[in-house]
Amino acid sequence: MPVPPAEEFILKSKSNLTMPVVVVVLIVLLLIPALLGMEVTHEEAEELGYILPFWSCVPFVGMLLSIAIIPLVRPHWWEKNLFKVAIAWSLIFLVPFALIIGPQYAGFEFVEMMVLDYLPFIVLLWGLFAVAGGLVLKGSLSGSPKVNVALLLVGTLLASWIGTTGASMVMIRPLLRANKWREKKAHSVIFFIFLVSNIGGSLTPIGDPPLFLGFLRGVPFFWTMRLFPLMALNVVILLLVYYLIDNRYYRKEIAAGRTPDTGEKEKIRIEGAHNLIFLLMIVGAVILSGVLQSVEVIAEMAVPLPYGLELEMANVIQIAIILVAGLLSIKTTKKGLHEANHFTWGPIQEVACLFTGIFLTMIPALAILNARGGDLGLTQNWQFFWASGALSSFLDNAPTYLVFMTTAGSLGIDGLETAVGTIAPAMLIAISAGAVFMGANTYIGNAPNFMVRSIAEENDVKMPSFFGYMGWSGRFLIPLFIIDTVVFFLLMYR
Repeated sequence: MPVPPAEEFILKSKSNLTMPVVVVVLIVLLLIPALLGMEVTHEEAEELGYILPFWSCVPFVGMLLSIAIIPLVRPHWWEKNLFKVAIAWSLIFLVPFALIIGPQYAGFEFVEMMVLDYLPFIVLLWGLFAVAGGLVLKGSLSGSPKVNVALLLVGTLLASWIGTTGASMVMIRPLLRANKWREKKAHSVIFFIFLVSNIGGSLTPIGDPPLFLGFLRGVPFFWTMRLFPLMALNVVILLLVYYLIDNRYYRKEIAAGRTPDTGEKEKIRIEGAHNLIFLLMIVGAVILSGVLQSVEVIAEMAVPLPYGLELEMANVIQIAIILVAGLLSIKTTKKGLHEANHFTWGPIQEVACLFTGIFLTMIPALAILNARGGDLGLTQNWQFFWASGALSSFLDNAPTYLVFMTTAGSLGIDGLETAVGTIAPAMLIAISAGAVFMGANTYIGNAPNFMVRSIAEENDVKMPSFFGYMGWSGRFLIPLFIIDTVVFFLLMYR
């Protein structure tokens, strides 16, 4: 018997309300210990890494496998239920953690991760996504190998100055429009992720979050320019390989009778250029937050949170500026520009949902790494390169970088003075390159990877699966990183 329209509406409403209710109940339960006066000191929180067993990382592995497998097996179900999957794995971690270790510890870790780490992370992504959605690069872009290489190179050079997320959001849509007439185009998006969403962000603290953390802990702003030789070698090799692959596909497209639009040539121009002001506001907000943390008056101000945690005023100001910039962009951008970009909120919603689960379930992995990272026996530059890179491929590369930076600082080797100790320059180069470069190894290695993939799929580009993408990175990036190891960390920086 068919369901009457009114009853169908009620059923759908109840279904749509289930997950928000679960989330609200979860948050309330995690905050109750704080309301009862149960506190956790930072020293006690740091000891968790020694207490937690390795099997506590199982929910994180389950979250990763869900992202990898479910879209292959039940793609339509995954699209509608990915947030439920993220919350389910989060509960599988948080409930036993609260029962065994203590509810106050679960609440402490939840607030610290979601407010101090996830909130600034997702606000920055949202702001850059919103602003870039109003920037339209128009003109005759044919999607030829030379044009594609030029677009990838421009995006790569931009990444260090407006961030990998900013450059990715600005440049991915022009690349997709230029190649709309082509059948084979997933490879262009994959190399875009390699170059623009990751490797290109290695020259300044603005480029990628790990380098910004280094800047906050005493690494000079332009010190990371020392990564230029590594970046240059990687970019040249990847662009050359990409050109050879793209040229082969291009010839096949032409032979099959597919050709780009040969109508009247349009001059290349940027529409919605006022959004560049908002983009600069966001970049400026990130830089300003680092500067304000060294201003004594601002550094002493913070918003109090449960369990004795605090959100620093510098971060509050950064978040406020980014939100204002994003809202102004949405308000002042003409609807036609968003339509020309095929702009929807789908990609940022998907990233927000999935990374909720990733951030929560990786709590034990990061805690164990932070507590026992010094026991890994790392002493050589190449070891730091691969260790920071391998973990940055699956964990958030910012805290991973910080763990290995702290580990390097504890070795007492003469070099660059930072807040975590003196670090040998070559060792810090290895940690920085590993954290930034190897974020390209998986879709979840860096947030822009997932967003670029989502935007490409919205534009009817059939992207490889989680493991399919790793097949591409395994073929092209791992050999490249082996070259980096030999040239830089075994020969040049011994």
